[in-house]
Amino acid sequence: MPAAAPVRRKGAAASRKWLVVPAVGAERKVEFGKHQIMKMTGLPGRDLRVLDPVLSYPSTILGRDRAIVVRLQGVKAIITATEVLVPDHEDVVLTSFLVDLRARLSLPDAAANLNPETDRGNGMEQGHQRNVPSVALSSAGNAKIPPFEFKVLEVCLEHASKDLESQTRSLEREAYPALDKLGSKVSTLNLDHVRNLKSRMVDLSGRVQKVRDELEHLLDDDMDMSEMYLTRKLSFQGLSGSLSRADSNKSVDHDDNKEEEDHDDETESGRESSVYVKPDIEELEMLLEAYFVQIDGTLNTLYHIREYADDTEDYINIMLDEKQNQLLQMGVMLTTATVVVTAGIVVVSLFGMNIHIDLMKDPETPEMARIKNMYFWETTFGTVAGCIAIYLLAIYAGRKSKILQ
Repeated sequence: MPAAAPVRRKGAAASRKWLVVPAVGAERKVEFGKHQIMKMTGLPGRDLRVLDPVLSYPSTILGRDRAIVVRLQGVKAIITATEVLVPDHEDVVLTSFLVDLRARLSLPDAAANLNPETDRGNGMEQGHQRNVPSVALSSAGNAKIPPFEFKVLEVCLEHASKDLESQTRSLEREAYPALDKLGSKVSTLNLDHVRNLKSRMVDLSGRVQKVRDELEHLLDDDMDMSEMYLTRKLSFQGLSGSLSRADSNKSVDHDDNKEEEDHDDETESGRESSVYVKPDIEELEMLLEAYFVQIDGTLNTLYHIREYADDTEDYINIMLDEKQNQLLQMGVMLTTATVVVTAGIVVVSLFGMNIHIDLMKDPETPEMARIKNMYFWETTFGTVAGCIAIYLLAIYAGRKSKILQ
């Protein structure tokens, strides 16, 4: 008994609640464990870690044999040919996504790609059989209407694109006025506001770039896109099984034509195999290209905001350099004035020394006093005029050599 309790707790911790939205029928909430999901969808454990809410993963779209794993801007889903599994969380992003998904699946063509006559178990629920979608194929293998997995994938891409575009527009409305305000007045408050906006822009640019890179990777790899045709692969599997059963019945009744029938079966199987290996991916390619262009436009908008921010930063640096140059010029002028005043102080110091000259003698007559007073003012004004002349000459020399402007 003591050993059984940890096992139950471990199983309970590994189980998660999922919202299952089928192509046809009512959605339901089911609790699945990790191994149940792996068995139902054929996904490896590393793909399920992409949907782990604890771990931080970038935007990812993984096409596998029986399912598509999507994680885009908070949207997490496992898409199969007949159902989509969404982690049951009280999240605003997932709630909005589910509203869009229900609206998309409620359109008139939502169930048009289902064939109620084809009854196959897909392993999504033990002991129950489900209808497997059958695609109406044209001569080139194109579906006349989008299969279920592409409708869900389109909702995921549309939701992610709208979310990123909305955040970009909001950032754009805040960034341009803030940058203009910073350009007109450099202050601590404006600098802090622009710094926060730039941090948001860097984070948003990284997320948009990741979605763009993921779409570009899918568009560059035809085999990855072909893996995402889940309905088509189920249809080919059902068709192959029907042909195999028909061939075995014919072999019992027509033993004489066995070799000819085997040859025809091999030819038909080879044709089906070539179509499966190299399917027509134009439908998915057009879908991904449409949202690739939209995401690329959003990335270009962020690029223009970054360019404007860099231009504003360069402009502010130029303004600061100009202010610094003005301060340096003022420092040079003040230093020159100090040097010139020092020269005048030298003259005053010389006259303050205890030396015997006629100017320092006491006047014996009023006439000598008047002459002495005149010499004093001549010396004072001459010293001041000389200092001013030296200062102006120094400023002229600095501007002549373009040191000062």
